[in-house]
Amino acid sequence: MTQLTEQSHKKITIALALYLTSLFAANTLGLKIMPFLFGSHLSVAVFSFPIVFLMTDVIGEVFGKRIAKFFVLAGFVSTALFIAYSFLSLAMPWFLEGEWARAGYDQIFGVSIRVAVGSLVAFLVAEYQDVFSFFFFRAKFGTKHFWLRSNLSNVWSQLLDSVIFMLIAFAGIYPWATLMSIIITWWLFKVAMGVLYTPLSYLGIYLLHDHTTSQNQGV
Repeated sequence: MTQLTEQSHKKITIALALYLTSLFAANTLGLKIMPFLFGSHLSVAVFSFPIVFLMTDVIGEVFGKRIAKFFVLAGFVSTALFIAYSFLSLAMPWFLEGEWARAGYDQIFGVSIRVAVGSLVAFLVAEYQDVFSFFFFRAKFGTKHFWLRSNLSNVWSQLLDSVIFMLIAFAGIYPWATLMSIIITWWLFKVAMGVLYTPLSYLGIYLLHDHTTSQNQGV
């Protein structure tokens, strides 16, 4: 096992902060829906959520599968804890002077059990699948063509995420035709944003590499 330098530890810590911030942004700010093309609608989470999947690919490319899986575990634990804190906060009584914020607070953080469970399960399954798929394609294609390996794993994992979340959260609420339309639309949007963010992945790989160590080793 490769020994990480102090510089690498710092870079991993910063990357983890970006990863968790993007995840929380998607899960909270994503409640806002904006109009999009041809009368469709789109969650603003489309800007932050692709970063979550791309980050595990970038980390896996530079530091390996073990640390990429650690990122997924950290995201799962953080999300589960955030959901627990949310339900606990909602259950606590309100002080009279704070009543002015009650309606908005309860509406924003009052996520139903189905939506919360759907988000957590979809994240865990899809993110682990993204890591496994990325390294499957890496074994097939080698270390070249990161953009291809990343986007191929992203297509499959984002489909899983969309299907699992929508079925757990909204099956029986929306008609099946409407539900399938939402699943396909959101999946395609997230994949498209992942493709657009690919140049940022290459920048991330460059920044995460320990260039000093590489030069000293003659790489």
